[in-house]
Amino acid sequence: MRSPRQQPTKTAQEVASAEAQIVELSKRIEFYLTEYSIELLAKKMHENDFVVPSYQREFTWESERKSRFIESLLLGLPIPFLFFWEMPDGKLEIVDGSQRLRTIEEFVHGNFRLNELESLTHLSNFVFTDLPPSRQRKIHNRSIRGIVLNEHADEQARFDLFERINTGSKIANKAEVRRGALAGPFMNLVIELAETDILKKLAPVSRKNADERGREDLVTRFFAYGDGLDGYRDRPSEFLFDYVKAMNKSFEKTPLLSKKYKKIFNDTMEFVDKFFPYGFRKTATGNATPRARFEAIAIGSRHALSEKPAIAKKRAINVNWLNEAEFIKVTGSDGANAVARLRERISFVQRKLLGN
Repeated sequence: MRSPRQQPTKTAQEVASAEAQIVELSKRIEFYLTEYSIELLAKKMHENDFVVPSYQREFTWESERKSRFIESLLLGLPIPFLFFWEMPDGKLEIVDGSQRLRTIEEFVHGNFRLNELESLTHLSNFVFTDLPPSRQRKIHNRSIRGIVLNEHADEQARFDLFERINTGSKIANKAEVRRGALAGPFMNLVIELAETDILKKLAPVSRKNADERGREDLVTRFFAYGDGLDGYRDRPSEFLFDYVKAMNKSFEKTPLLSKKYKKIFNDTMEFVDKFFPYGFRKTATGNATPRARFEAIAIGSRHALSEKPAIAKKRAINVNWLNEAEFIKVTGSDGANAVARLRERISFVQRKLLGN
């Protein structure tokens, strides 16, 4: 058996730098643990005491999944942590757990009827009020733990924690968190452009990806990477977060920027629609949009148009290089987020479009 390749010993400076980074970033994370009874959680949901942010998904759990969750509660099985952010006014914003909380509220205060259950078969088709008062009280007394990030944590700390905490159910992704944590005029434009017919035509995505704001992520990358990669440190989530935050402020200060950026986006999409036969897809029948391919074509086209607007008026442009090994290589997934690879694929398309 081959032994793993020996890695060089880290220098004292590298170790010190890593330790300093841990200490610095840890200062941004402030949270506490808490525990809430089912009765209190149901009451707070029923009375709208919890805040459901815009980036949380719609209530998408199907009846079978809700029934299985309630069965777990009745059996006393461990329930994943809820995750909140304590807002400055003291209210708790739900970050992860809205599906569970809505199911609890619907069962305790609504008329949700359980499906056929796998273990508690005799409780199939019950509603909460069918249970005897003693069992209702026992359900009320059960509790679920929560993690509460307090108001003093900065926006980037909240974003990091939102992204990293895994509670066992699907957590809001980066695009969804940006949508809620960074509401503002630039984010509004991103949301608007993500729903345009031309982008939907050029960049097909799965229903799941669309529901998780996949096209909003593409639009954000188009603007952020297209405006320049200064400060990019191979961590796209932080770069995009900081960019959206800064652009919201710029749009508030200069509202006409919205019109300018909308034109940049529309001009680029029309250019791609005219000259790239499959849009951002790999094939004519493709039903997905590889992110690296989108970045290369969209931002490379944007830069080419900026340098030489007249190319948009051409009757035809040779894009046979889309099938060449070099393009396939630069849009591959290996090291896709590294700044060098990002610059490489964008400049590749730009050069090809300009005939360089």
